[in-house]
Amino acid sequence: MAKDKFERNKPHVNVGTIGHVDHGKTTLTAAITLYLANKGLAEARGVDDIDNAPEEKARGVTINVSHQEYETENRHYAHVDCPGHADYIKNMITGAAQMDGAILVVSAADGPMIQTREHILLARQVNVPKIVVYM
Repeated sequence: MAKDKFERNKPHVNVGTIGHVDHGKTTLTAAITLYLANKGLAEARGVDDIDNAPEEKARGVTINVSHQEYETENRHYAHVDCPGHADYIKNMITGAAQMDGAILVVSAADGPMIQTREHILLARQVNVPKIVVYM
């Protein structure tokens, strides 16, 4: 399906994953694509496919914003997987600036951390209208 061009016959929504480093943003993004791929609505993308820059693979952290596309029965989504590490916060802001809604990923084991709060503040500053929490 990834090679096919998405037909824009459904409402389009820009969403993204934000939150503290290593809380599972890219893992959740990969899980969403796998779930929807099983329904024929997306191409399954693993964590290594999403974080595919050599430095990201070497360091094991998301550095660049990555873009995934998928759809549900009712909507077409452009999904931005944002970096959580404080050193790459500028990349997170760039990704969040275009979001219609954000998924704030929080580790149930760790709870809210420093970047969790910063990401909420930054999302609000760039006018992300809706935030849901995934724990």
